[in-house]
Amino acid sequence: MLQFLKRIVWSSYTLITLLSVGLIAVLLYSFPPLWETGTGENGGVKIFFADDITPAYRKVIDMFNEEYRGRIRVETINIPFSKFSTNERKELFARFFRTKSYQVDVFSVDEIWTARFAKWCYPLGGRFPEDLESGILATALRSCYFDSTLVALPLFVDVGLMYYRKDLIDSLPNAAEIEKKLRESMTWDDFVTLGEKFRAKHDPFYIFQADAYEGLVCSFTEMMAGLNDPLYSGGAFQLQSKGAERAAALMVDLVHKYKISPEVVTQLRENSSFLYCVENNGVFLRGWPNYERDLRDSAHGGVNGKRWGMAAVPHFAGYPPVSILGGWDLMISKYSEHKSEALTFLKFLMSKKVQEIMYEEGGYLPTNKSVYEDSAFVARNPNLKFYVALLKTGVHRPSLVDYTRISDVISHYVRLAIMEKMTPRAALAAASRTIKNDYTYLR
Repeated sequence: MLQFLKRIVWSSYTLITLLSVGLIAVLLYSFPPLWETGTGENGGVKIFFADDITPAYRKVIDMFNEEYRGRIRVETINIPFSKFSTNERKELFARFFRTKSYQVDVFSVDEIWTARFAKWCYPLGGRFPEDLESGILATALRSCYFDSTLVALPLFVDVGLMYYRKDLIDSLPNAAEIEKKLRESMTWDDFVTLGEKFRAKHDPFYIFQADAYEGLVCSFTEMMAGLNDPLYSGGAFQLQSKGAERAAALMVDLVHKYKISPEVVTQLRENSSFLYCVENNGVFLRGWPNYERDLRDSAHGGVNGKRWGMAAVPHFAGYPPVSILGGWDLMISKYSEHKSEALTFLKFLMSKKVQEIMYEEGGYLPTNKSVYEDSAFVARNPNLKFYVALLKTGVHRPSLVDYTRISDVISHYVRLAIMEKMTPRAALAAASRTIKNDYTYLR
């Protein structure tokens, strides 16, 4: 009976996923506007690059097409985050490569997908000059290996942090002391105490992402690592450890006991949390480096004297600060008919000049070490020093072929705990049981 139920749940989940991905694929193939072209015909070999093609990307791709005019031309396949979720992007790419499609030459993957897509990629080890690989941040390059083989290159790295309303903190009597602590990482106890000072104003104090998706798992993994209790150890997920329960309990308490986070966080992801924070006078926002640009450029960012600062994520008393790492890696399809040209494009994207443009134009945190060693560039972009300090405390999520399925289970049950539909202990036990028995659940 148990196996029968498992098959029903799995079949239902698979049907929903296939229908969703099938619709995306039909749209992608049927509507040419999703297939963007470059800035003009330049002849040469065409290679197709799939990603969220932002203005920063367009600028550097235009540069590449001009530099390699008559030899190589990059065409773009735009899969924007505004229209496709991370999981939809993953399933779409998987669908392409299961059919051995050659229509995508270069594609970007979340660093946690590297293991999942390794079987469809063109191995990169030994195909670049030694100085290129040695010139990449080690913490970013770590996500690009599978079975000791280099299968990707890290276009940019991400690291968890917080943004805060500097104008509101500056209004407090001991603002300088508070901001120093925030920059270096305040303890969760001190952070909760700080939140109590804002409770009377009824403004949301701390906005974090707690919908059932990867962003919630990032925060959960970070908290567990901050208690020296890794999410994955010894070949298994440690969801019934003291650290796991304490991490989940704190998330619950932020909303229901301390009341410094609104209940709406269980409905928020990156974009929605950003909008909720700026539109509801939020004080602190959990985020990533690209928010720096968004807050600067947003119509909401500087309205009515709002000023934003950056802070490290709080840590548990008695333990060192920890920040979760993320980022997106570049891979070449093993079905590509133009691997040599694709390698040239990857080398171009990893160059210092391109990495600098991607950071200044799009907020993509560089992985090329030489960017951080350029004193003039760092002087123009002083926040790079802050990011470097955070990267030193960074931890990765586990790189596993079936990580996404397991992450979905964890986020589902941790969210139920934050919603107080289950206790943290019961939610983690259910998640552990589901993972160990290879169940798939219906949302």
